[in-house]
Amino acid sequence: MAGGNGVIGVNGDINNHGNNSEEEKSSAPVNMDQQSSSDSKGDEKVEKIPFSKLFSFADETDILLMVAGTIGAIGNGSCMPLMTIFYGKMIDAFGANQNADVLSVASKVCLKFVYLAMGALVAAFLQVSCWMITGERQAARIRGLYLKTILRQDVAFFDLETNTGEVVGRMSGDTVLIQDAMGEKVGKFIQLLSTFLAGIIIAFIKGWLLTLVMLSCIPLMVAAGAAISIIITKMASRGQAAYAKAGNVVEQTIGSIRTVASFTGEREAIRSYNKYLIDAYKSGVHEGSAAGMGVAFAMCIVYCSYALPIWYGSKMIRENGYTGGQVLNVIVAMLIGSMSLGQASPCMSAFASGQAAAYKMFQTISRKPEIDAYDEKGKILDDISGDIELRDVYFSYPARPDEQIFDGFSLCIPHGTTAALVGESGSGKSTVISLLERFYDPRAGEVLIDGINLKEYQLKWIRSKIGLVSQEPVLFASSIKENIAYGKDGATTEEIQAAAELANAAKFVDKLPQGLDTMVGEHGTQLSGGQKQRIAIARAILKDPRILLLDEATSALDAESERVVQEALDRIMVNRTTVVVAHRLSTVRNADMIAVIHKGKMVEKGSHSDLLRDPMGAYSQLIRLQEVNKGSEHMTEDQSKPQKTSSQRSLSRNSSVGNSSRHSFSVAFGLPTGLDDNAVQDAAYGDTELAPEKPPKVSLRRLAALNKPEILVLIIGTIAACINGIIQPISALLISRVIKTFYEPPHQQKKDAAFWAIMFVVLGLITLVVTPARGFFFSVAGCKLVQRIRLLCFERVVYMEVGWFDEPANSSGSIGARLSADAATVRALVGDSLAQTVQNIATAVAGLIIAYIACWQLAFIVLALLPLIAVNGYVQIKFMKGFSADAKMMYEEASQVASDAVGSIRTVASFCAEEKVMELYRRKCEGPMKAGIREGLINGTGFGVSFFFLFCVYATSFYAGAQLVKAGKTTFSDVFQVFLALTMAAAGISKSSSFGSDTGRAKNAAASIFAMIDRPSKIDASKESGMKIDGDVKGEIELRHVSFKYPSRPDTPIFRDLNLTIRSGMTVALVGESGSGKSTVVALLQRFYDPDSGHITLDGIELCNYNLKWLRQQMGLVSQEPVLFNDTIRANIAYGKEEIATEAEIIAASELANAHKFISSLHQGYDTVVGERGIQLSGGQKQRVAIARAIIKSPKILLLDEATSALDAESERVVQDALDRVMVNRTTVVVAHRLSTIKNADVIAVVKTGVIVEKGKHENLINITDGFYASLVALHMSSSTA
Repeated sequence: MAGGNGVIGVNGDINNHGNNSEEEKSSAPVNMDQQSSSDSKGDEKVEKIPFSKLFSFADETDILLMVAGTIGAIGNGSCMPLMTIFYGKMIDAFGANQNADVLSVASKVCLKFVYLAMGALVAAFLQVSCWMITGERQAARIRGLYLKTILRQDVAFFDLETNTGEVVGRMSGDTVLIQDAMGEKVGKFIQLLSTFLAGIIIAFIKGWLLTLVMLSCIPLMVAAGAAISIIITKMASRGQAAYAKAGNVVEQTIGSIRTVASFTGEREAIRSYNKYLIDAYKSGVHEGSAAGMGVAFAMCIVYCSYALPIWYGSKMIRENGYTGGQVLNVIVAMLIGSMSLGQASPCMSAFASGQAAAYKMFQTISRKPEIDAYDEKGKILDDISGDIELRDVYFSYPARPDEQIFDGFSLCIPHGTTAALVGESGSGKSTVISLLERFYDPRAGEVLIDGINLKEYQLKWIRSKIGLVSQEPVLFASSIKENIAYGKDGATTEEIQAAAELANAAKFVDKLPQGLDTMVGEHGTQLSGGQKQRIAIARAILKDPRILLLDEATSALDAESERVVQEALDRIMVNRTTVVVAHRLSTVRNADMIAVIHKGKMVEKGSHSDLLRDPMGAYSQLIRLQEVNKGSEHMTEDQSKPQKTSSQRSLSRNSSVGNSSRHSFSVAFGLPTGLDDNAVQDAAYGDTELAPEKPPKVSLRRLAALNKPEILVLIIGTIAACINGIIQPISALLISRVIKTFYEPPHQQKKDAAFWAIMFVVLGLITLVVTPARGFFFSVAGCKLVQRIRLLCFERVVYMEVGWFDEPANSSGSIGARLSADAATVRALVGDSLAQTVQNIATAVAGLIIAYIACWQLAFIVLALLPLIAVNGYVQIKFMKGFSADAKMMYEEASQVASDAVGSIRTVASFCAEEKVMELYRRKCEGPMKAGIREGLINGTGFGVSFFFLFCVYATSFYAGAQLVKAGKTTFSDVFQVFLALTMAAAGISKSSSFGSDTGRAKNAAASIFAMIDRPSKIDASKESGMKIDGDVKGEIELRHVSFKYPSRPDTPIFRDLNLTIRSGMTVALVGESGSGKSTVVALLQRFYDPDSGHITLDGIELCNYNLKWLRQQMGLVSQEPVLFNDTIRANIAYGKEEIATEAEIIAASELANAHKFISSLHQGYDTVVGERGIQLSGGQKQRVAIARAIIKSPKILLLDEATSALDAESERVVQDALDRVMVNRTTVVVAHRLSTIKNADVIAVVKTGVIVEKGKHENLINITDGFYASLVALHMSSSTA
């Protein structure tokens, strides 16, 4: 009976809608609508594209699929209304009650049911699979095009209009919405529309008068259905925006966890996270209760609209000679039709959100960048010689148009020469490089290469002639080999090997367990600075460029690596035009021309010796500045012979090579490298992490316990749910009585019809009260649970030991995803599905009782077939929700590729690697794409079969009923009572149990969340236990017999038996090659890691006995690449202090750090926002803000990890001054590559192969012949004076 499924079962249906779309939304991508979080105006007017435009990327195959899908949908849609005809005939067959031939009439009708079943099978299959497959294909195409367009945009676009998060959000989130709007949802919409039309047509044919009367209810019904879905979509987007902000907090915190830990900023992060969660909770509850209201209204209208035709239909039977079957046929056909129109509204909302999502994406796809990498136009010469000229250039960065960088700047560099640009931080040196790479075009003036304006060349070609090595080299999260191969398309392994040799990277690469196939980790974090830099140089060498741009290429290296790298650079500079930007003047001595840039003007140019002749010149002053830093004896030596003869130079070089080979340092790495995947898997799942295969058992009891505070709310909700459940079977009872009424004598019929009509109205009113109650109470409980889980999880994660974040499985992205999606999914287990389960049990029990009372024989037969109906209901709802939900997960790897590329767009652009990235992206998409298509076929089959079953069950049940009536075992009204009661129970249950389908996902989510919550942090800063010293900390540090390996690379020992004592108030400097473990000392002192054996003590007490938070408060860390948060400068500085920092303290700290001056000169002063990862400030500025942040907590122990390596001479002097000022009376540990910065340390310790090989003062160490330190200094001298 249709009623079972289509009509009365409608309760389940609509109900489910409510929740489904809500569920769908809650796990929908957080980024759904980023603009709304950034500007409140976003909510009012949402830009859309016309619907037909969504399909603008379809090819022939897609069009074929769409046509087939449409035909299937129309066929499928007409099945239900056709069935109502047979249904009416069946009723007449029984009702007219000619006992003799009831069987023959009934069996004819049953046969028709079977034919219908076959038709439905085919149509449904076509509809679902065609639309799903085409949706998958087109969405993939859009994704690819979007990434392609993003990669071709000019760099200015990334400064102004987008950021990595948004791009990834759009690629993973918005394309899912678009796919939703152009895939199966279209098929479903067509299906529902044709059901509506067919229903009305059939009703008019069967009984036009009654149909007209019923039409009066339709607008109400449709309105009710539409209202529900509109309410739900509106609310959902609010919840998204509210959580998006919280998600941002997660991303920032996890992304810079070392900084957070070091500054004990965990509590701060948790506080702001919680603040945003409360907003998300509120909008969640609004959403739930609104949905409940909407559903209740709709149901109320449905029941009332039964009342009218029952009363009027009985009138028609008495006066116009209708039969009972006709009346029911009309009622059912109209109800099915109008309901389906109401159900179309989720489709409409999906279309709307897809159109909105597509607007932004298609806008980007059609955006033509000013500087277009894919533009084939422009000159291509055989080769260029490499003359560079900047003529009268005016420039300011698009992100800060009012701050002029260049004001009529000119510079000329003849081919084959080396030009060095020096000047202070922020003077515009790196800007020259950006202009030469054509990341930006000048506002006025021109950039010429070989006398031809850069704009006239084909961009791709000219970039392929330019090699760039920048200050913070960007590596992609793939293997070393692939990273080097970015330099050249189709490079052979031999070429890669050769390039690595040239860049002096071959030595350390060979030492790695996997050699060239070692993975470098996100942003290359698994390698030390010097190693990253050498890979980047190898990448540039492989390109064999005519013009080489070195932006501070050696600033982050220690003496040994710097010499090696510098040598490599000298080797490859030959016969190329080279532009060097450097802070350290030592690296530019032998440039053919040195240009001194100050505030965007070139103040001096000439060779090193020419510029030194003017003692008051800018260059001489810069030199003097640096010399002061270098210490006196260096200076005298330098100035007595400003240029060594080359023979001397080569001599000193050889001798230093001699030394270095004698102590060829074995390189142990400073940072964990990625292991091969299997190892990572084992490592990740080895302890307490869960292997993805089988979801572990999650005790529901534990989840429920988290919901304990809402116990009262849950009980009230449960009662409401029970009443809600009983309503369905009761309506079945009423309908069977009504059918009987239609065949009564007129005067009796009149009275009864009125009575039953009123009963239906009463039913409607009950629903009106009960459903909203259920919706509200359960959403309060559910949202509270989500909030609680997210908070618990985040608290846990923030306090994890740093080693945990080295695991690839715990990157900021995946943790963010777990917090946003998993927590929302868990809610399905407790909130809504609990309500649903209760309701189902009530429905089932009531249904069984009603059926068994009527006729137990038939009840048994129908009961046996019920699972088939349940299957149909289940599949239908699954379909309502959309099958393509998992696309997002599958594309995760692919979006990692996109995120990497976008995050380092400059590198991609300069190596013309757009195609390469696209290729990689396509490879990663193939799997998900195939899976999507397979899923389409499977779901299509399932959908078709379920309809087939449904109609067959109808045929069988009625046939059995006819046999029983013939045998006199039962009456016809009882046949319908049994059949209706059971099918309604089944329909109700299966529809709602489709929520059950989520329980699998929810269980996995809960498991992954509990795994996170249960994993004890090995070094937990949230514990209050541990000592705190009330008085002053003396600051005596001792490391005794320490050995240590990074947990993520257990086979590479860093320290073997290291001993070091640091007296209170002393400055100890650690020197050694890149990767010798200097920075590891700092990490151990902060207790990011604990040593494997040995002891580290502070004031004679082991570090692990102190309260961790207090311990970290005593230390101020300034690291090599300081992490700033995307907030104002003021907030970044105040971050260092536990209590609220006063304005005076902030200014005092920034004055100490020499940052006050540049901050006040910015337009917004301390309220300037520093951008993602502090990108809006220059290196030196970032560093000074970081120093201010360390100083503000007035630490007893200062840890300086390469704090000045990225600064130019002027800033370095200022910062060094600042540091000298703050080092007074503090124990200071300095890690440095540049020996100049540590000459005056109290103790210098040379670290090598994990032990300390020498220590003492500079004067003593320098005099040990063949000592390690002496040879390092000699190296340094030769490289700096060379």
